[in-house]
Parts: sequence; structure tokens; C-alpha cells
Amino acid sequence: MSESSSSKMGQRSVMGFDFGTKSIGAAIGQELTGTANGLRAIKARDGIPNWDDVRTLVDEWQPDLLVVGLPLNMDGSEQELTRRARKFANRLHNQTGLPVQTQDERLTTAAAKEQLFAEGGYRNLSKGNIDNASAVLILESFFAAQGGY
Repeated sequence: MSESSSSKMGQRSVMGFDFGTKSIGAAIGQELTGTANGLRAIKARDGIPNWDDVRTLVDEWQPDLLVVGLPLNMDGSEQELTRRARKFANRLHNQTGLPVQTQDERLTTAAAKEQLFAEGGYRNLSKGNIDNASAVLILESFFAAQGGY
């Protein structure tokens, strides 16, 4: 029997998702270091991914926790995409059986584009790269909020 998530607190492997209607970015990170790396974007149709692709990613990386970015308006209010991201988070829990938390993701897409452009110019700004970089930023902000990284 595996350790409960609370006893592993601070040492968990965490997978993050940047929800989108056409593409969902994914990243994997470690609480211990507070860092994350992009994985691959999962194609979605109107916000619904191929769940087999999601389960394959989860099975491959065996995370202890899943984090979904919550796209809030700048004033903190919710929008239609926020509700859809929450629905995705609920389905993610139902599909994987893993605990799922949400993380405020305001400005992550802009920050991801800025970082990717700085690293490789316009050719680095593909939709999948942006979604994965956003997922990395969502995870790193989650870690910062949890333990002050």
C-alpha cells in the first residue's frame, strides 16, 4: 500500500495541465525542487481531450497529484473558460482516481510566450510549446504557493 499524499507532502510528483478548448498543455514537476518541465500538448475537441492520451501520460509519469490551471479574469472573477476548466478538473479526477487541485493561472500564457520568444524567437511560439510552457508556469506557481519556492 502506498503512502498517503499527506505523508508525502513536499516530496510529491505533480502533473500540471493548462486547459484549452483545442489543446491542453502538460508538465511534470517535483515539490521538493519546486521546478517543472513541459511534456506534450494533448489535442482537445471543444475542451474534451482523448482521455486515453491523458491516461497514457499519467500512467507514464505516475504523479501523486494533478493540478489544473484556472483561467480567471484579472479581477479574480470567473468566466466561461473557468467553468470549463473546473469541469475538466472534475473529469480528470474521475478518469484517473488521483487528487486534483486548481491553481490561478492569470498571465501564464503571456509569460510563457515571453519566455519562449526569449529562448528561440517566433519559431518557438507554436501552440503546443505555449501550452506546455504555460503548464510549467502553472505548476511552478502552485509550488511557490505551497512552500514558498
